[in-house]
Amino acid sequence: MPNLDAILPGRRRNRRALGLVLLIALVPPMALWALTVGSSQIAPGMWFDALMHPDGSREHIVLLDIRLPRMLAGLLVGAQLAVAGAIMQAVTANPLASPGLLGINAGAAFAVVLALAFTSIDASGSLVWFAFGGAGVAGGCVYALGSIGRGGATPLKLALAGAVLTAFLTSVTTSLLLLDQGTLDNLRLWAAGSLMGRSLATVAELAPYGLAGLACALAAARPIMTLSLGGDVASTVGQNVVRWRLLAGLLVVVLAGSAVALAGPVGFVGLVVPHAARMLVGADYRWIMAYSAPLGALLVLVADAGIRWLVGIDLPVGITMALLGSPVFIALARRRSGMMR
Repeated sequence: MPNLDAILPGRRRNRRALGLVLLIALVPPMALWALTVGSSQIAPGMWFDALMHPDGSREHIVLLDIRLPRMLAGLLVGAQLAVAGAIMQAVTANPLASPGLLGINAGAAFAVVLALAFTSIDASGSLVWFAFGGAGVAGGCVYALGSIGRGGATPLKLALAGAVLTAFLTSVTTSLLLLDQGTLDNLRLWAAGSLMGRSLATVAELAPYGLAGLACALAAARPIMTLSLGGDVASTVGQNVVRWRLLAGLLVVVLAGSAVALAGPVGFVGLVVPHAARMLVGADYRWIMAYSAPLGALLVLVADAGIRWLVGIDLPVGITMALLGSPVFIALARRRSGMMR
């Protein structure tokens, strides 16, 4: 008689692997679809001609200089924020954790605007370091605020601290933009979380940080999964809990910081996508993180191109994600509140 205990996990693993392959295979056709969507309709076959034989025509310029960078930025930003959210939920054991809700995105955006307003730096490769610093400081402040009082850093206290810090940093960032008209004109769309106006050079400059962060995060999926079981369990199996928590925090800073430097503070991706991945693969964070990358890329891509396709207008993807993510956040918060009663 076959050993069912050995067969069932193998079948489950095969189904998960097949699902991951299908998700990854879905990315190229959706990316090509995004290239054809916009105020001016372009035939699906035009992209190949534009890539192989660019002739300076209006259609080729739109594809290569506007839609291609926007599509690539959407894929990167979605994957980075989704994986960052999965890491945060694993390490903090907080289902409401995400770069947007815990102040990481707001801290990175504040630091970038501060650098643009008071220094002469304007290169994306330099601004990303300010984004890293702002994200790290904001994350540390949220954890410190959430640790005050009885019970330490509970999920609810962290969420409240993140909301307070996000509101404060967003208001200061907006004030800086209003005081400096030149900066406001340059960053108006970026501050709302937008993929518009990105150039291929900017995407190429920031992509290595995001890709390196994604690769390191997926390589560290096993110890991060162990952290999700609790510090005591991780210590029992010989894992250096403090070191891996610091490394996980560094990964979140790199992923979220470079995403904000590229597209501004896009919210809710890091909250919604890990929950969707969990519904597909269960509680194993190795698979949650692996699924989150293509799911996040697809979500941001579809949210950005879909609004152009449906209503024919350009909206910052941050606004679209807020419309999609707010109901999900409310539902998760209500369910969490009900479980605590």
